[in-house]
Amino acid sequence: MSTENEGTEVPPAPSAPPVPVDAPAAPAPAPQGAGPDPVSQEPRPAEHHGAPAAAASSMGTAPGAAGPAHGGDWPPPPAMPAYASGGGGGGWGASYQQPAPKPGGRRGGLVAGIIAAALVAGAVGGGVGYWAAERGDGSSTGSTTVSASNPADLKRDKGTVAGIAAKALPSTVTIEAEGNSGEGGTGTGFVYDTQGHILTNNHVVAEAADGGKLSATFSNGKKYDAEVIGKAQGYDVAVIKLKNAPDGLKPLTLGNSDQVAVGDSTIAIGAPFGLSNTVTTGIVSAKDRPVASSDGSGTSKASYMSALQTDASINPGNSGGPLLDGNGNVIGINSAIQSASSGGMGGGSGQSGSIGLGFAIPINQAKMVAQQLIKTGQPVYPVIGASVSLEEGTGGAKITEQGAGGSAAVTANGPADKAGLKPGDVITKLDEQPIDSGPTLIGQIWTHKPGDSVKLTYTRDGKEHTADVTLGERKGDS
Repeated sequence: MSTENEGTEVPPAPSAPPVPVDAPAAPAPAPQGAGPDPVSQEPRPAEHHGAPAAAASSMGTAPGAAGPAHGGDWPPPPAMPAYASGGGGGGWGASYQQPAPKPGGRRGGLVAGIIAAALVAGAVGGGVGYWAAERGDGSSTGSTTVSASNPADLKRDKGTVAGIAAKALPSTVTIEAEGNSGEGGTGTGFVYDTQGHILTNNHVVAEAADGGKLSATFSNGKKYDAEVIGKAQGYDVAVIKLKNAPDGLKPLTLGNSDQVAVGDSTIAIGAPFGLSNTVTTGIVSAKDRPVASSDGSGTSKASYMSALQTDASINPGNSGGPLLDGNGNVIGINSAIQSASSGGMGGGSGQSGSIGLGFAIPINQAKMVAQQLIKTGQPVYPVIGASVSLEEGTGGAKITEQGAGGSAAVTANGPADKAGLKPGDVITKLDEQPIDSGPTLIGQIWTHKPGDSVKLTYTRDGKEHTADVTLGERKGDS
């Protein structure tokens, strides 16, 4: 399933009071490319914000057709299942001043214009109502109203959505990223530790990773410059760090995504279409949903996850924000959505919104990746050392006859080779988890660590076999 990552493009900002800036913005150099592929381990273009079993998007446009065999390059574009597709578009940030858009650039101004118009209309409506009330006609009915108790006396229990939001919002930030070209977008992140590390999506900060401008604004309006510490394109996870981080940072409590059950309550926090500090609610709709996501640019590489699915409203700009459980613990990082179509606001290239199919990277996996990025600055991927097809309808993950660029489909002396797997074998299970496609296999493998032993069930010549495979590793995204 392929989906869209929900990064929000930032157009010119509407009139709004300036936000206090604690640190000056840093000057900018030039952007870099994306990373490799998990299973075949070599770079290959793909699409973003999608899901293998579900096509997701980072609020760009999701890819269309099923991809070719996954070889030594970074996995090719993921296959597009029936429920995959995305869109791209724009939003606005209250304190972000972006250069004038270049001709042919992504849309965003229309959304800002619509919102501004709505605000003006609201003000006019309010003014008319006030005038009518003040004008009166002397025909008072003498009705009496009863006021509620003083709002200051109202207390929200810690377990309520309002109580959880009040605690989590101060530790959630709106991220503004701008590349050297002046293009950028808005996303979300949350405080990971007291040292100023912020956890978010790779697709939120990728444009600013090589000398661009990056900042994080807290719910109190305070804004800090930031820098990318490490990013994992394949996992779609990134860690940034605040420059001159303030004292008293309160990291959000990380939950255990392995213990999440379908039907559990969820709370999502983010900046949909640039509207910072937005809170939405829902439930865990499904677990272990295979998702290959892409930002829809056509040049980005795919990310793979075995995602938590939620119906909490998630839109462009929610990317990188926390998905909380009913106790306020982070159980995932909101990363992708499934769109009804690739169309969106203002035309065919507009950005799609929520239809109740959102996907989050399980926090157990994100935490493992974050620790590696903070420690070394680069990701580590577990691999089986075999190229698999990314096409749908193969009844599993089929090992291709040939790898990328004519290389061997099964790496000599690699994990799969040692376990006796050969080209043409179709992997149908990893441990007890059913495998219906190549992207599903990749997502499941990436929930493990290099050195882990897994049991693969596969078919060859119509007969079922099993093999114990010790996962190898690949470092970095290139």
